[in-house]
Amino acid sequence: MEDFVVPGDTLGSIEEMEAGNNTFDDGSKIRASTIGIANIDKKNKIAQVENGKRAAIPKKGDIVIGTVAAVLSSMIAVAIHYINGKPNSSGVECICQNMDRRRIIARVNDVITLKIESHLNGTIHATIDEPELGVLFTKCNICAGSVVPLRDRVKCPNCGFVEDRKISTNFEKSDFLKLRD
Repeated sequence: MEDFVVPGDTLGSIEEMEAGNNTFDDGSKIRASTIGIANIDKKNKIAQVENGKRAAIPKKGDIVIGTVAAVLSSMIAVAIHYINGKPNSSGVECICQNMDRRRIIARVNDVITLKIESHLNGTIHATIDEPELGVLFTKCNICAGSVVPLRDRVKCPNCGFVEDRKISTNFEKSDFLKLRD
């Protein structure tokens, strides 16, 4: 079977085959992640798309840098701007669970680094549990002034406000300004 496909086109169900190159598993269907020619390998039961550019979707184990787009009590959503140090403008987002709901791990617009854990039901899941993962840059939530890290918190020298954050060991050491280009 060879058909021209566009991103999102269904190639088959997850019961029939596995996702191959330039495809993804949305939890029930195998779908194209790029424009190209669908190639279904019936012998090996793998669906793939040929001759297409690969979509900028991070894989398990990739390190991503992005800005926090939304904060909920149990998770944060992050707009991904870099995948393994390479710029990404695809508009892909991931979520990161916050197991300790009493603690704030990040705020909206914080620049943060995460590690991709999995793709489940069409959602990219990430973790922030390693020391080098966490907030790379943030501002005071009260006066928008610069902050200084205090282990697992940040403090504003201007207004004295102290707030929880999951601080990266690379806090303010990264060239985060490139995210705004």
